[in-house]
Parts: sequence; structure tokens; C-alpha cells
Amino acid sequence: CLRAFWVGGLICCVGQGINDIYQQLLGMDKKAAAALTSVTLVFIGATLTGLGLYDNIGKYAGAGSIVPITGFSNSIVAPAIEFKHEGYIMGIGSKLFTIAGPVLVYGISTSIIVGLIYLLLEAIKGGA
Repeated sequence: CLRAFWVGGLICCVGQGINDIYQQLLGMDKKAAAALTSVTLVFIGATLTGLGLYDNIGKYAGAGSIVPITGFSNSIVAPAIEFKHEGYIMGIGSKLFTIAGPVLVYGISTSIIVGLIYLLLEAIKGGA
């Protein structure tokens, strides 16, 4: 638990530092800095996975390395790297979405349902 806590906390502190750099040194607004921070953390997680370092962090920290956004990046890149010997299409292309696929399908489906409910409520509200 202690390893997960301090490694996960360190990852989050790095993310906050990156966010502060984007806001204070580069003058970005809060929303743009948050989006670019997420992209940067995903890139760092994917790069560390590609270099074989993120798995070592995961073995040491457990859930502390899985919970931040870098863990999601690792879970997408790791299967693709594992099956790269099968080629770009059947290996990397198909395995890239082994983990991300269900997450994306659930997110898109849920957003459509919520959007339709919102649209229906607005139609009822406008008609009343």
C-alpha cells in the first residue's frame, strides 16, 4: 500500500508540475493546460511502456501505477507491443484496442444515451 501511495502520488505530482509549467511559464489557460497535461502524461506512459520501464514501475508500485492516466496509456500500448511480431495490422492494430475498445464503446454509448435524455428533457421543457 505504501509503494502504491507514494508512486501514484509522485505520478500525480509530476502531472501537476507539468500543468503548472503549461499555465505559468507558457501562459495557457486552465482548460488548455489540463488537456495538454493529459496528452503529455499519456505520451510519457506510452514511451516508458515502449522502453520496457513502465512494467518495472508497475511491479514495484502495483495499483499506484495503474490508477493515474499513465496506467491507461500503459494498458493500451502493452498489448500492441506484445503482438508486434504479428505485423502492423493484425498485431499492433488489432491488439491496440483490446483494453481501450470496451472503454471507448462504453463511453461513447453512455454519452449518446445521456445526450438523448438531455435532448428529450429540453424538448419537454420547451413544449411545456
